[in-house]
Amino acid sequence: MADIFDVIADATRRELLQHLLDASLRDDTGAGELSVGELVERMDATQPTVSKHLKVLRDHGLVTVREEGQHRYYAVDAGPLEEVEDWVISFLSAGFDPNDDTQSPVFAAWAGTEVTTAGSTVGRVAADASHRAQSVIHGAQEKLHDVGEAVTKRLPWKHSD
Repeated sequence: MADIFDVIADATRRELLQHLLDASLRDDTGAGELSVGELVERMDATQPTVSKHLKVLRDHGLVTVREEGQHRYYAVDAGPLEEVEDWVISFLSAGFDPNDDTQSPVFAAWAGTEVTTAGSTVGRVAADASHRAQSVIHGAQEKLHDVGEAVTKRLPWKHSD
């Protein structure tokens, strides 16, 4: 039986997981289910290929399936990815110094350093939210800079400060 790393090493399975994650993020109920047909429409793959990869993901607990008549609806289950996170975290936290006040306690919690919180998940959730927010802000800043440059280039006159 393949381990989790072998499962997520396949690009088609990663794409399936991404589509299911996107569906769960867009769904207000949090279910984020997609049928096999919907997944086939979103991918450059045949129905048998999608079904084969969904079976592997299901066998390793990365997706859940709900049957309704002859239809199957899949949703992502990120729980098994904690094994991957635990392995990767040791590399990310290799140079982390918990006594360095310049480093964020949110990062400390995310990196696995002992942080006193109401529960161990709080630190990881906060770290994940912080990382996502920083990524969005960074992306927005880059786009704003690009737009500013494009507008400046198109202006018939230039300001001098």
